[in-house]
This record gives sequence, C-alpha cells and structure tokens, in this order.
Amino acid sequence: MRARIYQPARTAMSSGTAKTRQWVLEFAPASAREVDPLMGWTSSDDTQSQVRLRFDTKAAAVDYARNHDIAAEVFEPKKRKPNLRARGYGENFATDRRGAWTH
Repeated sequence: MRARIYQPARTAMSSGTAKTRQWVLEFAPASAREVDPLMGWTSSDDTQSQVRLRFDTKAAAVDYARNHDIAAEVFEPKKRKPNLRARGYGENFATDRRGAWTH
C-alpha cells in the first residue's frame, strides 16, 4: 500500500486556516475507477482510497505508517507569507486617512 502524508492547504473559498493544522495520511488508489454502463456512476473496488487518517503531528503520522508497514511519502507544506498591515482592516475606514478614497 502506498500512501502520502501531508498537511492540507486552506480552501480557495476562505482566507482562514481551519482544518490545516493536522497532518493527513491518505492512501493512493490501487486500481482505476470504472464507469457503470447502466447508470453511468463511477465506482471502484478499492476501499483503501476512501480512508483518510488525521494526526496532530507529522511524527505521529510517520510512526503510524512505519508501525503498520505502509510505504508513505511525506510532503512538506509550502508556507505562505502573512499579509499583515500596520493598522489592519480598520485602516480602510480611518478618519485620518492619508490617501484618496478610491471606491
């Protein structure tokens, strides 16, 4: 069984970082998916591809994979630069604003 260990990125629809602090162990699909000729549904007989295990630390995920003889590859997260402004969001509505109001 092949697996990958990674820390999920934030969703494209939000700027928050919820559900991005845990590490995930996810199994690679062992067989290709098939299309049912009658209904057109996509199916697979591989149940491991549905398993997604969550761990608090990378070390815990790697230890789990090692103890259960799972060949896992670790993907390090790409950290993004924080977008911090001096006075924050309230600066947009400040009465002592220096620049012209643009909208």
